[in-house]
Amino acid sequence: MARKKISSGSKFEALLGYSRAVRDGEWVFLSGTTGFDYKKHVISKDVVAQTKQMLANMEWGLKQAGARFEDVVRLRLYMVRQKDFERVARVIGERFGHIRPANTMITSAFADPRILVEMDATALLRPKRKKAAKRKVARR
Repeated sequence: MARKKISSGSKFEALLGYSRAVRDGEWVFLSGTTGFDYKKHVISKDVVAQTKQMLANMEWGLKQAGARFEDVVRLRLYMVRQKDFERVARVIGERFGHIRPANTMITSAFADPRILVEMDATALLRPKRKKAAKRKVARR
């Protein structure tokens, strides 16, 4: 598959010259994704609400690239406040606990002070296995 660039239409993608996600062969690279609700153009003040919206935004980006959460092999979580870690971790753990990708958590400041949490992801698409044709054995 040729390189495919996915855009959400965010003004920041044009300003910074990046794509929401890039699929290159079997690899999908999802840019840092925040908890902005792009349909309503708002962001919650609550870190848990931002985390839930961030995951919904990530799911959209992965889907556009032909991937899903189960394909994610690497996450990087960025948070403003360490004190929010357990609350954020619980939400992310609910979604990724059975997948268990490699993960790093970093505290950081963001250009927009309303952003409390951001995460990027790397996914690896594996070829779908065809079910082995069942052979009928004649009984004697």
